[in-house]
Formats: sequence, C-alpha cells, structure tokens
Amino acid sequence: GAAVLRCLGSLLCLWSLRLPAGPGAAARGLDVASYRERVRAMFYHAYEHYLESAFPYDELRPLTCDGQDTWGSFSLTLIDALDTLLILGNVSEFQRVVSVLQEGVDFDIDVNASVFETNIRVVGGLLSAHLLSRKAGVQVEAGWPCSGPLLRMAEEAARKLLPAFQTPTGMPYGTVNLLHGVNPGETPVTCTAGIGTFIVEFATLSHLTGDPVFEDVARKALKALWKNRSDIGLVGNHIDVITAKWVAQDAGIGAGVDSYFEYLVKGAILLQDKELMSMFLEYNKAIKNYTKFDDWYLWVQMYKGTVSMPVFQSLEAYWPGLQSLIGDVDNAMRTFLNYYTVWKQFGGLPEFYNIPQGYTVDKREGYPLRPELIESAMYLYRATRDPTLLELGRDAVESIEKISKVDCGFATIKDLRDHRLDNRMESFFLAETIKYLYLLFDPDNFIHNDGSDFDMVVTPYGECVLNAGGYIFNTEAHPIDPAALHCCRKRKEEQWEVEDLMQEFYSPKKTKKFTLRRPSDPGERESAKNPEDVEKAGEKRRENSKKSSHSLLSCPSQSFNSKLAVLGQVFLDNT
Repeated sequence: GAAVLRCLGSLLCLWSLRLPAGPGAAARGLDVASYRERVRAMFYHAYEHYLESAFPYDELRPLTCDGQDTWGSFSLTLIDALDTLLILGNVSEFQRVVSVLQEGVDFDIDVNASVFETNIRVVGGLLSAHLLSRKAGVQVEAGWPCSGPLLRMAEEAARKLLPAFQTPTGMPYGTVNLLHGVNPGETPVTCTAGIGTFIVEFATLSHLTGDPVFEDVARKALKALWKNRSDIGLVGNHIDVITAKWVAQDAGIGAGVDSYFEYLVKGAILLQDKELMSMFLEYNKAIKNYTKFDDWYLWVQMYKGTVSMPVFQSLEAYWPGLQSLIGDVDNAMRTFLNYYTVWKQFGGLPEFYNIPQGYTVDKREGYPLRPELIESAMYLYRATRDPTLLELGRDAVESIEKISKVDCGFATIKDLRDHRLDNRMESFFLAETIKYLYLLFDPDNFIHNDGSDFDMVVTPYGECVLNAGGYIFNTEAHPIDPAALHCCRKRKEEQWEVEDLMQEFYSPKKTKKFTLRRPSDPGERESAKNPEDVEKAGEKRRENSKKSSHSLLSCPSQSFNSKLAVLGQVFLDNT
C-alpha cells in the first residue's frame, strides 16, 4: 500500500507497478499466443496492401485497392505504422521505412492541414520513431537522441504548425496552410481537443532540441482553456480562439474534448508536472459531479450542468484507461464493462449510442475500427490481469476479421447493424488499434519494461538512461520515452545526482561495472575510483550547488527518489 502511494505521489502511477498475474486467460481457455499471431497477420494484411496499392498516398482505400490523401500528403499511414513495426519486432522494415521517409516526405507543400491531426500523427509518429531508432538498429548520429534526421523532420513539421498559435488567446486555429500559414478568413472556431492536445509532442520537441517555443505555445493553450472553464468547472466543445467565447457549450469526455483531458494526465506524468495533474483532478471532480450517471458519462450544458445528450460516443472509451493511469482502477473497470456490453451488442462500438434506448443514433451507426476500448483494455490488463480484458481483445480480433476484412485490407464499418462497409482504412488502424491489440496479447513486449532493463547512451551532455520503460503513448499511440527528455540539457547538478545514485544502486550487486563519465567542473576534473570517492565527490558538488539561488532539479518540491521515477523505476524510501 505504501509503495503504491509513493508511486502515485511521483505521478508515474500504475505504469511502473507490476502486479502478480492472476489465474489469467488460461483459466478461460484463451490462447494468448495464438491471438497475438493473428493480430500480427492482421497488421501485415493491411500494411502490405497499403504499400502495394496506396503508397505514397496517405491512406488505403480497401474496397477499390487504391489510395487517397486525407490529412495532408505525407504518406501518413507509413509514418503512423512505423513504431508498430518495431513493436512487432520487424527491425529491417523499420530501417527501410526510415530511409524512405527521409527521402520522400516534404512539408513545404501548398496544403491545408489539420493542426491537431498533423501533430498527433506526423509529429508524434516521427518523434516516437526517432527515439526508437537505436533500438531498431538504425545507425544513429553522434548527438542522438538530441539530433537525428527524424527529429529534424518532426521539428520541421511542428514549425509549420506554429503560425496557428499566433492568436490573442494563444489558442490555435484548427487548420493551417503548410506553405502560407493561416489562411485569411480561416474560421476561428476550434474544438477543445484541437487546442489542448500538444503538450506531449511539443514538450518532447523542446526538451530534445533545446528550443522552448514548442512547449511554451502548448502550455499557453492549455492554460487558456483552464482559464475559460465555466463556474461549475466544465469546458465546452468548441471555442472561438480570438474572443474566447464558447460556441458549442456541451460538456463531456468524448469527441471534441477527449484528448485535452488525456494530455493533462500524460503531460503531468511525462514532465513530472503537478500543476497539470491538479488541473485534471479538478476537472475530474466536475465530470463526476455533473456528467456521471451509473458509471456512464453523459453530455451536459457546461454552465448549468443539465443533461443535453444522453449518449455514449465510441471516442469516450479511452476514459477507463486514463482512470487507470491515475490509480482509479475500480471505477475504470465498472465503466469499461458498460462499454464492453455495447461492443457485445453490435460487434463493435457505434460512433453514438443512445443510453436510455439502448441502441444506435441515426447516422452514427458506423465503426471506423477505432482503438479506444482496446486501449483501455490494454491499460487495465496491465493494472489488474483481469481475463475479461483479454476477452475484449479476442472479441475485437474476431469481429474485425469477420466484418471488416476484405481482399485489400480492412475497411471502415459504415453500419454495425447490417455490416455495410466504407471505402476507407484510417491510418490509426495500424498506429493504434493493431498496436494496442498486440500489446494486450504480448505481456513481454519491450514497451511493458518495468525498469529492470535499460540502455546507457552517451550524449553531448553526458550519459543518460533510455528504454527503461514507462513509455507515454500520445493520443495516436506513439510511445514517447520519458527518460529521453532528460538527455539533452546541461543540468549538471541533476546529472551528478543521477550518476551518484546509480553508482550506489549498482555497486553492492557487483553484477555490472559502469564507468560513468562526468563533465568537468570549470577549471578542474574530478575522478572517483571507489565508492568513498564517489560519495565525497557527490557531497562536494551538492554543497556547491546549494550556493545557487534555486535547485536545478525539474521538480524541486519532490524528493529526489521520486524524481528518478521518470527513468522507469520507482526508488522507494526503504531501498
């Protein structure tokens, strides 16, 4: 119990906790390895047909076996699928695609692009692939992870989005022209998620490149939404980014709002930021007070709290996974089970489901192979090992293969009532749906690393730890290694503390000998050849650092053992 509380206190929550396996799937006769291989086969059926019939277009049209540009003209499915290749263990194709993207993707194009979608799919996908490149056997530059071709591409794409943030409120326009910036006459109305879903990618960019502009604009947008919440603590669906007037005043956890809440939690964990977490926890209270009924979440008027739409939207199914990240597992499971009953009713989640009537909503009967319920199952299975969660994975594989599979890939389900299909395969099918299914059925995947395994890399700023686990998925399921954010900054006192603690942690075990290279102090270089020297040198540096006006640690209010939890392992007081 105390270990859990300490872990929650460090904002890294359940992701780094390992729970003992329960009776698991075997008790119910579910062959996990068999389903894992079926998911792998699903990926390659879709991926190979994209390459064959649709590349270099953004997406595959599976009914006509051709391609189309949808969110820009970026070969989007290739970027979105890149880290999934590594999670499936295909390093050779990962390496090939990295070369293809470097040669073939150009952001200097006269295209109107969604600021939100370009960020989560393109910037997020490139950042994730950049941070996983070394693990995938790519020859990385000497300065990696603080430099590299994929990082430069991610930065170039993100810079194309920056003009959208030049508004009186700091809240961005929803669309930007990649060549000319914001078009004259562009609508100033943007959805809440389109404003609050940047901190994960943009803070990562700022930490890796050293340019604070990305994190600054993302934080300003987050704070503008917070400032404009209603008196009862809710935010609406769409807002005017010039005047800060709410245009759509429906408050809920689904479409138009969803990833704003997700990024407050994930931003808090990634950056060890208590302010972002406290914002979310305040919203969480208001959401429970006004929108939650019998473990369902409805839509309400943001100023009055009166119910406006008693519907469940498929996009809301991320919520149980988010609840698990803050440790609210019991409530998460209850809501997940409600959503699972809808899946079992239709063989998928309709876009809208009328809760009182227990049926689909007119013109919202489709299922475009969304990942959100599977995503929640993956998180909750890591936390509970409840076999019911594997059963959802099984049902998803069976449904998607039976209803959606066609000769050229997997098609969006236009209507869950009669299984009519639409001629589209969204890139998120390979980026998210397949990835979360595979991770649900692959408990030993490197993504689930608990911190017991890691890499030490040398950067221009000294040595740092990578691939220790605790990955933060962006809202397109692109994993970001939180430890990488600490690799590219000249924070010497922080680096010394990390190295001293690691020396102390490993020296009693005598399992590996680490030679930790420290940067020189101005005018002198210290060397420590035994534990006593290490301790003396550490004390001297810490004494010197006390003379500065403030601590250089990211979270000075936290004890250092909590701070180190970002490296994928929680060091407890009694270790």
